[in-house]
Amino acid sequence: MTTTTGPRYVADMLRAYEVSHLFFVPQMLLETLTSMEGMPIRRIMTHGEKAAAYMADGYARASRRPGVCMAQHVGASNLAAGLRDAYLACSPVIALTGGPAPHQRYRHAYQELEDFTQFDHTTKFNAHVDHIGRLPDLLRQAFREATSGAPGPVHLQFGGHHAESIMVEADLDLLVEPMFSSVPPFRPSADPAQVTEALRLLTAAERPIIVAGGGVAWSAAQTEVVRLAELLQIPVATSLNARGTILDTHPLSVGVCGTYSRTCANQSVGEADLVFFIGSHTGSQVTARWQVPKPGTPVIHLDIDVRELGRNYPVKVGLLGDAKTVLQQMIDAATGVKPVPRSAWLARAKALVDGWRDSVAGHRNSDVVPMRPERVCREIGAMLPADAVMVCDTGHSGIWTGTMIDFLRPGQRLIRCAGSLGWALPGAMGVKCALPQAPVVCFAGDGGAYYHLAELETAARYGINLVLVVNNNSALNQEIPHFDRSYGGDPDERGREMWGFSKVNFAQVAESLGCVGIRVDAPAQVPEAMERALKAGRPVVIDVVTDHRAFSPKTWTGATGTGH
Repeated sequence: MTTTTGPRYVADMLRAYEVSHLFFVPQMLLETLTSMEGMPIRRIMTHGEKAAAYMADGYARASRRPGVCMAQHVGASNLAAGLRDAYLACSPVIALTGGPAPHQRYRHAYQELEDFTQFDHTTKFNAHVDHIGRLPDLLRQAFREATSGAPGPVHLQFGGHHAESIMVEADLDLLVEPMFSSVPPFRPSADPAQVTEALRLLTAAERPIIVAGGGVAWSAAQTEVVRLAELLQIPVATSLNARGTILDTHPLSVGVCGTYSRTCANQSVGEADLVFFIGSHTGSQVTARWQVPKPGTPVIHLDIDVRELGRNYPVKVGLLGDAKTVLQQMIDAATGVKPVPRSAWLARAKALVDGWRDSVAGHRNSDVVPMRPERVCREIGAMLPADAVMVCDTGHSGIWTGTMIDFLRPGQRLIRCAGSLGWALPGAMGVKCALPQAPVVCFAGDGGAYYHLAELETAARYGINLVLVVNNNSALNQEIPHFDRSYGGDPDERGREMWGFSKVNFAQVAESLGCVGIRVDAPAQVPEAMERALKAGRPVVIDVVTDHRAFSPKTWTGATGTGH
């Protein structure tokens, strides 16, 4: 054992688990921060606790390693709220906060509020660290919980506003379990008999389809998904979380399915006679509120979490295991097996994709000013380098990037907000911290950008050189149709005070915060702006002025009267 202090031990543990960044708002574990001098850990001070959680989340999703954030007790509630997105996205974030000191309870201690239970619903594991002697086992447990099975966030609360309870010396062993420093720590295989049965069903089906979910990204199983699809000649749809699994130019690709979807993807899944979900929660978004596929459609489901198998669609076969490992089992078993001829089904899927492209060509090719976001996204896709990461906010930002940006080059992928508007900018900063050499382009509406606009200063201060494209329509424009309907269907903008913003030049705001600002008023200017931004070597904001009445199409479900 070595005599050390609690804060120094935390720093040594984070280094041992190969954590490269720590996102925080002072003052929490200050000696941990100062002890990191000379360690390969970058300390990123943010303007808010939610932003720190979002950055740690983006870091974790991009690197498949735990992202770490921390805040003193008074900021813990903000950190808990920030973990909501990580929880929904199964992201391994470790949050460290201060908490009430036992001897101060019930005495109106300054800034004291019991917030421990707020973390119960946004974490997999929520624990008190009341004594320095518990640091070794609970820190190990935090990494173990964050990365194992379906990954997710965890929280450790230390006694004292700034973790004073562990600011003492103790003899502690630095015990580390390296396998829990990344996702997945284990790669279990599936029951071979179930693999055989799944392959039998897939080869016998006339119209099978694969739906790749977020578990594909966590397992790094993209290559295996495409290889199996090619072997068996099965079309592939993806969730937003798995966007980039298969290039949009691949003949088997039908696009993103669900609520934020390409119509052709939903139509393909809706017409399938067998759906193979891989690493998917089969939640409402990927299934268009459980309407695509229709209830009763035969399903095969592969997931590392047994609780997900059959949760929303009863399964013909449930494959329990790591996506990459199990798909390789299937590839090995299928190699040399002659697939059932599916020329008619593949032709039908291609016709659906071609039909969708024809239906959106007008907006994607439009030269109208103010711009259509579909055209902006077309230009971004054309300029996006190989290995680039697109990051997007929720709502229209998720719809436009998920459907209108074509991934044309190897390694391109999408990391999307799981539901909290405003996540995209700090989330993208975390992505860039994890992948400093990769081009990172963030797409957010002005409504989402406003949430954490101050973090542009953080990006400039630390040289986090991402590109933020602001879809600037001076509105929360996805809300406009709802207010129109509430006013009796009269779109005369009487509701503007409830959905509209002032007209702001975000390029000027960016310049004032130390970033490069570029204003774009016409579609032809987008390529030049993207080229300049990607070469700038500084954080860049591209302010694209778009039509506030550019709305996404309704979600295809096979029924009438349904939509976003």
